This record gives sequence, structure tokens and C-alpha cells, in this order.
Amino acid sequence: MGRIALGISYDGSAWLGWQTQPGGRTLQDTLEAALRRFLDAPAVPTVCAGRTDTGVHALQQIVHLDTEAVRRDESWVRALNSHLPPSISVQWARPVASDFHARFDARARTYLYVLRSAPVRSPALRGRVGWVHDVLDDAAMREAAGLLVGEHDFSAFRSSECQAASPVRTLQALDVVRQGEFLIFEFRANAFLHHMVRNLMGTLLMVGRGRRPASWAGEVLAGRDRRRAAPTFMPDGLYLAHVAYPQAPGLPLLAPADALRHHLGIALSPEKDGEYPGDSRS
Repeated sequence: MGRIALGISYDGSAWLGWQTQPGGRTLQDTLEAALRRFLDAPAVPTVCAGRTDTGVHALQQIVHLDTEAVRRDESWVRALNSHLPPSISVQWARPVASDFHARFDARARTYLYVLRSAPVRSPALRGRVGWVHDVLDDAAMREAAGLLVGEHDFSAFRSSECQAASPVRTLQALDVVRQGEFLIFEFRANAFLHHMVRNLMGTLLMVGRGRRPASWAGEVLAGRDRRRAAPTFMPDGLYLAHVAYPQAPGLPLLAPADALRHHLGIALSPEKDGEYPGDSRS
């Protein structure tokens, strides 16, 4: 029995999130159905790095599975993609050690939120990019973001449906980068709570719109009360962009900025490219 890791990208707009559900229509259900057809097996359980929610996308979701089948790496990619819909694509496959775990071995996860600030919405970007018609104050949002970085109790940014045992998380970085009318928010943490990124986005946008001062973000965090924070923002522009596996060399992971450029054609500043903290290549 061998263990295989897959790198998967998907447009989550039409899916009910990653995790399997009785009625199907989830990314896990669809991938496992493709694996059953490819391997001619009754069941092929998978484990992912992060369970994305309804409408959330992935540039680099990492999945592992166990199988007795022996295939070339490129055969996994071509065969699985022939059984998957256009909104899901296996980017690569690699054999990994039998004790590699896509979820528990991850040191950090990075989400990118791609937001367009423009007077009129773009139908071509619907579902793929968040949108506001307001003019946003980038500097105020960066100031607010700085108050949220570190190890904190993130109860104020936690969904009522969150099943995590503890609300304490370490937000390692929260950056805001502008590229013309696009703003890219980069969230890196050891792990995330349910709806945490979208709730943080809602609060940052309240600041960016000038409805609250930057210091308000710190007050909301300290208050630990979800009712005091901003509403949950739309999922459209949210992407799982990178998972750091320092103990799993050989996975062809791209830095978040490189993954964003590869999949969406949006380039960030040069200092955001290349090697990435916690990457197994470093």
C-alpha cells in the first residue's frame, strides 16, 4: 500500500464546499468518484489540507490517499482530469512517505482574498473575485491588519457553526497589496476557524470604507464577541493558496504570489514572489 499526494485547484462557485455530504455536490465527493473510476475500486477515501467552504476556491489544495495501484505521476493527472468536471483540476501527483498527512503535517496555510474595487461590477469576474464599489483606504486597512497579527483568541471572527476545540490561532501574516483596481489580502496562519478569513475581511472593509477607525479592529479582537464584528464577507474572491509542509520535500508547491499569477494572471510585486516561509524547498 502506497500513499499519493495530489495538488488540486478548483473553482468552488458551484460546489457545497470540500467536505463530503449525504446529498453529494461537494468537491470531496466528486474527486473520490473520479478516483473510484480511475482505480476501479469500491472506495478511495481522501484527506485534504483544508476544508474549504461553499463558494471558496483553491489554487493549491493538497490531498492524500492510500492505494495499491502503481501509476506514473503524469498518468494520475491525465486520468483523473478526464473524470473530473472543468471546474476541478489535478495539477500534479507525487508518491509520499506512508506517514505523510495532508492535514496534520501542515505547518501553515495561506489564503488569498482577491477583491476588485471599482464603480461597476464585472460579470466576467462573478464568483471568482470579490467586489466593492467603494474607494478603499489601503493604509488604514494595513494598520488594522497589523493589530490582528499574532496569537490571539479569534472568537470575534468565528462562525457560530465552528467546531474547533479552541478559538486560539496564530495569524502569522496579514498583508494588503494593491494591483490597480485589485487588492490582494494574504492571510497566513497555523490554522483557521470556520469563516475566519471572511469575517476578518468584513472588518477590514469597514475600516477601508472609513466607517470605523483602524483601532476598531483591535477592539473587536479583544472583545471576543462575534456580534461586535462586521458581517461575513462574500466567498467569491477567497482562495486556498498555499500549504507549508517542511517535512515533506518534493511537493511542487508554488509560493502564493506565483500560484495567483499562474491561475488568475494577477501579478504581485516582485518581493512577494519566489520562496515562501515554511516551504519544504527552503
